[in-house]
Amino acid sequence: MKNYFIILTQVISLFIFSSTYSIEEVKQDMILTSPNFNNQGAIPSEHTCEGADISPALAWSNAPDGVKSFVLIVDDPDAPDPENPRMTWVHWVLYNIPASVNKLERGIKKLPEGTMEGLNDSKQTGYSGPCPPIGRHRYFHKLYALDTVLPDLKTPAKAKLEKAMEGHILAKAELVGLYKKK
Repeated sequence: MKNYFIILTQVISLFIFSSTYSIEEVKQDMILTSPNFNNQGAIPSEHTCEGADISPALAWSNAPDGVKSFVLIVDDPDAPDPENPRMTWVHWVLYNIPASVNKLERGIKKLPEGTMEGLNDSKQTGYSGPCPPIGRHRYFHKLYALDTVLPDLKTPAKAKLEKAMEGHILAKAELVGLYKKK
């Protein structure tokens, strides 16, 4: 009976004190920044369909101990109209960014070794910048620190990647940029 109680206590502690989080409840101690725009600031047109459509530079810090890889998802929850949003449009999906990496260069062409790409909602890999049909949209740049390197998910869409991330998220950082067509 005593052994049963000890095992039960250990199992309960494991669930209570687990260091991984779901996508909704994740700790946000990491910091994600861009020299190209401030949080809640305007995204320069060079990073949009009205410019060169190149990715902004991103840098992060305060990653927790135990990180094995990072995931980056950029999406727009205001599609197609911020007054009547009906979907979240995905602009960029990267996973298995090595734990040793803490930035992505502006207009990055060669991803860090080991980084894998998912599909954006244009059904392509790579960065697809803001191009809102109407109104000013919010673009969420979400970086997740994982306690694992994910298997090859064969160019996943955002939903498949998020499912694979479940139970492996250590921390999250978020940077929101705004854009309205001229």
